[in-house]
Amino acid sequence: MTDVTSSKSTRRPHHWRHDLIELAALFTAVVVADTIAKTVVKGPDGPYLLVFSAIALAATATFHTWWARRHGHAGHAPPTDDTGGHPAPEPAAAPERDASAPPVETTVWRMRTTVADTPGSLAALCTALARLRVDILTLQTHPLGDGTVDEFLLRAPADLSARALARETAAAGGRDTWTERADTHDLVDTPTRVLGLATRTALDAAELPLALRQLLGRCTLHSVPAVSLTGRPAGEQAPVEGVLEETVMRLRDPHGGTLIIERPYLPFTPTEFARARALVELDARLGPRVPRSQDVLTLPEGNEITVRRADQRDLTAARAMHDRCSPRTLGLRYHGPVGDADRYLDHLLSPRFGRTLAVQTASGRLVALGHLLWDGDETEVALMVEDDWQRRGIGAELLGRLVAMAEEAGCDSVYAVTQASNTGMVAAMRALNLPLDYQIEEGTLVITARLDRGPRPADRTREQSPEGARRAER
Repeated sequence: MTDVTSSKSTRRPHHWRHDLIELAALFTAVVVADTIAKTVVKGPDGPYLLVFSAIALAATATFHTWWARRHGHAGHAPPTDDTGGHPAPEPAAAPERDASAPPVETTVWRMRTTVADTPGSLAALCTALARLRVDILTLQTHPLGDGTVDEFLLRAPADLSARALARETAAAGGRDTWTERADTHDLVDTPTRVLGLATRTALDAAELPLALRQLLGRCTLHSVPAVSLTGRPAGEQAPVEGVLEETVMRLRDPHGGTLIIERPYLPFTPTEFARARALVELDARLGPRVPRSQDVLTLPEGNEITVRRADQRDLTAARAMHDRCSPRTLGLRYHGPVGDADRYLDHLLSPRFGRTLAVQTASGRLVALGHLLWDGDETEVALMVEDDWQRRGIGAELLGRLVAMAEEAGCDSVYAVTQASNTGMVAAMRALNLPLDYQIEEGTLVITARLDRGPRPADRTREQSPEGARRAER
């Protein structure tokens, strides 16, 4: 409230009764003055009466001054309302929190609900949350044709369940409510988070699938190439502007093919679709790129090797390494003969499907490759080391770096598909000192390393078919 508004609200209203009283006092004063004047002029005691009147006037002024000073600090008159009838009540002060009371335990929730696009609908929802002692940390609105999707980040009392939160939200007019636990990383405001994802995508082409996952939450992303590994067309390519079908997005891949993003538990909004399309367009404009950092390591025997990121520009060197590898090494890596190495390597080196680490000697020869592959909502690791450079710790070094990348990307686990006879890969996985799960079927071994070190859900299992065992070929 401004000072002008405050002074207007505290001013006493003007009444006609005050005017009548003042007018009557004026006439009385005139009559008294006329009487005194006639008495002074015509009466014999006029001078004495004049002196006594002066003394009485001085005494009255003195008494008035004393009375004003005594009651001047009693405070201003209480403010009145606009009708002038009764004083306006003072606003109640917020109750102070007892400093000795223990802090209330809270939980951070992410909630999304749809409300009618009418005045007051959001206010009613916020009022319901306030009754539950829920603090709104952030709010995003996603306009729709028949309503508005409001996405909240909430700090609620720990004893408030998701069911109670959804029930009160529905009572306040929310529908299609969805809630999930959040963490401190979600406290970053949306513009800052989107700019960070755009920066990561600009620095590394392999970051686009991860950026889309972090932007859209728990979703599954598939990159479908325009041509399969067998040389056949994989299907129709998405239009340039993309396609949004409730829980599925289809975006044109700048490298050819289609990016399919699925989130069955929660439909996508047009706002999310626009953000995802903007990230894909950014990736297309920047073209091929990979971080230039590299590490020089010394092997136990004294030879120096360089570990760096690789992409499709290393296809020629990778193909030359394949030609130097024995059939046994290729069989352990691909679980069978390789019909078209160029197509497989072009696929594996593509940043759309994951990240690749290359090891080269001091002379520049490529002698090992390590792949971290995005397989839907899971992550696969795969290694291949040239025969003459095996048993020197190169595979273990690559595997450790790939797992560190997976942890940085927020993956819960990584898995390796190999053969039970591949003792080198088994030993490298064990050397990670992570909880491992083993599943074997018809000689194919799937080793899963859990990165979160937490208890494994009982319902999380992997069904491995003979065809699914060759995930590295996809």
